[in-house]
Amino acid sequence: MGEYELDDIDREIIYALQADARNLSSAEIADRTEASSSTVRKRIQRLESEGVIKGYSADVDYQQSGYPLRMLLFCTASIPERGTLIDDILEIPGVVSVQELVTGEKNLLVTAVGETDDDITPVAQALLDMDLTVADEVLVRSHETAPFDDFSSRSNPSDE
Repeated sequence: MGEYELDDIDREIIYALQADARNLSSAEIADRTEASSSTVRKRIQRLESEGVIKGYSADVDYQQSGYPLRMLLFCTASIPERGTLIDDILEIPGVVSVQELVTGEKNLLVTAVGETDDDITPVAQALLDMDLTVADEVLVRSHETAPFDDFSSRSNPSDE
């Protein structure tokens, strides 16, 4: 599939879903986009089928759920292998995300959560067992997210 061309309605739908996918109905999103509910539902289905919307997930506060440690492990993998290792890394208990980085020596960013250091240490060991170099480790105090504001026409002054 090629790159899907987003229009203003698609962007508003994505912005709304990023902000609160669980609690917004298609009618409420329609009010924001000045489109009909059926149009919004069809657009969401198309965005999903085109792979623009990959899925929906809970934004878990690991600290509140009893896992106060969030560790970022910057790893180095051989360039030909780094993309093929992602699924295996995600299978390591405690790993919640992997990002493939395309610049610099540190080319994989692994996020792991745990209750104690004893939960994080096996993650680092598993990465080493996969012939990765753990180049740096960073303990995260907090992690917050926001919807990407370019998807909202309200935040784009050139539209006014």
